[in-house]
Amino acid sequence: MSAQVLIYTTPSCPYCQAAKRFLRERGVPYRDIDVSRDQRAAMEMVRKSGQMGVPVLDIGGRIVIGFDRSKINALLGMH
Repeated sequence: MSAQVLIYTTPSCPYCQAAKRFLRERGVPYRDIDVSRDQRAAMEMVRKSGQMGVPVLDIGGRIVIGFDRSKINALLGMH
């Protein structure tokens, strides 16, 4: 798996925490972007996803809205 993984989150989002734990448990490196502190990143997330809710994952340019385990696994080539 060589795709860069970005995850747009907020500190109070339980699904964000679950998604980051899911990636960590699988040894997937990711960059956590806190959209509650970075307005530019929040605007970038909305531009990419069309959504204001978190988490939003960008896996090699493919967008996953919410904590969708099966889609994340598929994009990472995991089962």
